[in-house]
Amino acid sequence: MRDISRIKEFTDEFAEIWADEFPDWRFGQLMNNFLTWLSSYKKTDCFFPEEKEMMELFKEYAGKGVDVANE
Repeated sequence: MRDISRIKEFTDEFAEIWADEFPDWRFGQLMNNFLTWLSSYKKTDCFFPEEKEMMELFKEYAGKGVDVANE
C-alpha cells in the first residue's frame, strides 16, 4: 500500500501553488486547464503518474522553474 502521508503532502503543495499562481480560477477550471495541458503538450495520461511526478508536472504547468511558453 502506498504511504498515506503522500496525500496531505501533495494537497498542501497543490493548494499553495493554486493560491500563488491561479487564485482567480475555480477548481474545475484549474483541473481542466492543467489536464488539457498535460494531455496536449506533455502527451501524458493523468491516470499513470505517481504524486511526485504529477507534482513536478503541475509545477511545470504553473511555471515554477520551467518556461512552459517555450515548449
